[in-house]
Amino acid sequence: MPYVTVNGIQLFHTDTGAGTPVLFLHGWGTSGRVWDAQVADLAPDHRVVTVDCRGCGRSEHPPTGNTTPTNVEDILALIAHLGLEKPLLVGSSLGATFALETALRAPQHVAGVVSISGPGYWPSQGMVGALRSLISSLATDRAATVADWVPKWFGPAAPVELVRRTVRQILASGHFIDELFTEAMSHDPREAVTGIPVPVAYLHGRHDTEIPLEVSRTLASLTPYGTFHVIEQAGHMAHQEQPAAVNSLIRVALDSIATDALHRS
Repeated sequence: MPYVTVNGIQLFHTDTGAGTPVLFLHGWGTSGRVWDAQVADLAPDHRVVTVDCRGCGRSEHPPTGNTTPTNVEDILALIAHLGLEKPLLVGSSLGATFALETALRAPQHVAGVVSISGPGYWPSQGMVGALRSLISSLATDRAATVADWVPKWFGPAAPVELVRRTVRQILASGHFIDELFTEAMSHDPREAVTGIPVPVAYLHGRHDTEIPLEVSRTLASLTPYGTFHVIEQAGHMAHQEQPAAVNSLIRVALDSIATDALHRS
C-alpha cells in the first residue's frame, strides 16, 4: 500500500526494488516525485524508498508538527515500519537537514547520508532577513511568491517545464510547512556534525544561488567521515538538473557502505 500511518499521520511512499536500502527525502514543499531519475537508476539493484514528508505532496497535511524533530520521528518510524535495515539517507535541501538530523539522532539505524545542497547553518547565519521577508510574502500572495522564487532554484540549463512542475508541487502542499522556515532561522548544525559517526557525502550544485557552495564544503570539513563534491551545470536541485552525476555519487556512497560492511564481517 502506498500509504502508511506513522507517528500519528498518513505518509505516502513508494517502495521498489530489492537490496541495500536507500531512502530519499525531498526538500521544502516538493514531494517524492523529484527522485524519479534516482529511482529509475537504482531500483534494478537496490531497495529504493521515497516518501512525501508531512505537509507535502500526497501525504497528510497536519496543521501542527511541521518541524525538523517531528520529521525525524516520522523518518525513524517509517524505517521501522518498512523494516529498512540501515538505509542510506539521501536528502535534498531541507531534506538534507532531515537526513543529517536523523543520523545524529539514531546513527545505529542509518548507514550514511548524501546531502544535496543542504542549507546547513546558512538560514540562521546568512538569510534570516530574507526568510522573514519570504514568510511575509507567502502569507500575502503565495502563488506569486512561489512563481517568482522557484525559478531561482535552478541553473541556466534547467527545462522550463521542470520549474513549472516544481511550482505546482509546492502550491499543492499548502502553507502549514512554512513553520519550517521559522525553525530554520535558529538552526546551526556545525558543532553537531563534528560527532556524526556515519559517512556523509555533501553534494552541491555549482550554480546554487540559494545556499552558497561553501556551506557544504565547510560541513564536509567538520564531519569526521565527510566528503565534498561539486555538481557542475546545476543549481539548487542538482538531482533533477544533473541526475547522472548525482546518481554516480550516490552509487559511490553505496559502494563505500558495502565495502565497510564487508570489512566488519
